[in-house]
Amino acid sequence: MISNIARSMKNLELGHWVLIGMVLGIGAGAAMGQHAAVLDPLGQLFIKLITMLVVPLIAVSIVSGAASIGEAKSAGKMGIITFAYFLLTTSVAVVIGLVLGELFQPGRGIELGAFAAISATQSVEDIGGGGFAGTILSFIPENPVVALASGNILQILVFCLFFGIGLSLLPREKSAPLLSVIDSAGEVLLWMIKRVMLIAPFGVFALMAEALGTFGWSVIGHVLELVLIFIVGLLLQVILVYFGFLKLASRISIKRFFKAMLRPQTVAFSTASSLATLPINMETCEQDLGISRGTVSFVLPLGATINMDGNSMYYALGAVFLAQAGGIDLGMAQYVAIITTATMGSIGQAGVPGPSLLLTAVLVSAGIPLDGLALLYGADRIFDMARTVVNITGDASCACIVDHLVRERNV
Repeated sequence: MISNIARSMKNLELGHWVLIGMVLGIGAGAAMGQHAAVLDPLGQLFIKLITMLVVPLIAVSIVSGAASIGEAKSAGKMGIITFAYFLLTTSVAVVIGLVLGELFQPGRGIELGAFAAISATQSVEDIGGGGFAGTILSFIPENPVVALASGNILQILVFCLFFGIGLSLLPREKSAPLLSVIDSAGEVLLWMIKRVMLIAPFGVFALMAEALGTFGWSVIGHVLELVLIFIVGLLLQVILVYFGFLKLASRISIKRFFKAMLRPQTVAFSTASSLATLPINMETCEQDLGISRGTVSFVLPLGATINMDGNSMYYALGAVFLAQAGGIDLGMAQYVAIITTATMGSIGQAGVPGPSLLLTAVLVSAGIPLDGLALLYGADRIFDMARTVVNITGDASCACIVDHLVRERNV
């Protein structure tokens, strides 16, 4: 019997081990309470190892993906479809959050004053204001080397995309040596990340135990209704938006897509990080869904950085929740402010776990008091895990659609 159990455990995939680590972490957090904080260094070690490799992986993947597309015309076509899809789905996610918030009104009846003493103190300037024009200009690096050194992912994306397209325009004999080096670097980075992922079950165990032990069930209970509404919104985003677009604009069946995405979704839910899930998502799209390597290398790293549909929905729903808790009736101008700020803010949200400070900008833009932010931040890990699943699912659906449309038009 023991040998059968050992054989079964040996055959488990990484996703299964991560799920086991998550369940054990929940149990450990419930049993240890505040003492679970002793496990935090192990969880942070895992996140730091992943983060260490993500910046160079994104840089190499974007250059390789843009260069492998071939012609500048194809690159432009792929880029237009990708950005249009990301912008459209993000806008829809914000609207879903607003509609569900107003429909179910989860913030009614909450005594917001109880949380005023521990409300957040960040301002828009702390997060990075400057308006729309300032945001766009901040995407352009003055020095690409500094952007790489500081880990400014948006600036890295802009430079590497430009560099990759320029590389694709060179004669093959001139671009081949550099492309070979870039591809080799990508293979090495993927090897390194796969080795780091071997400790993922232990890292997830520690992260889950520390989160539950620190915040406890009582904090989760305060926003249980909001969590349930948020999950309903995420399901609507996946079923109506992603599955709808897959049905209309791709040849991949919904059943095949859903089955293939279970593994990266499990990792995304456990780690709450789009960037940590990126290697597995890329592997799944290329091997299980049959998407071309050029499309995968172009769309998924881009999506892991700027496509945050789950985040944008959370910003909108959280703003409505806190407005209701504070007894504020939102008007059309405030809805427009929430939609604009949540959409643009989610694009700049890094694909790593952590408190959603950009929610502060959404609240300020709509004139909603910041009292009560601590209530949402206390359970942010729960929200983060759920929305990350939707984020990476949206990235994969975009890759399926872009690959189909580009191939069809190039035939």
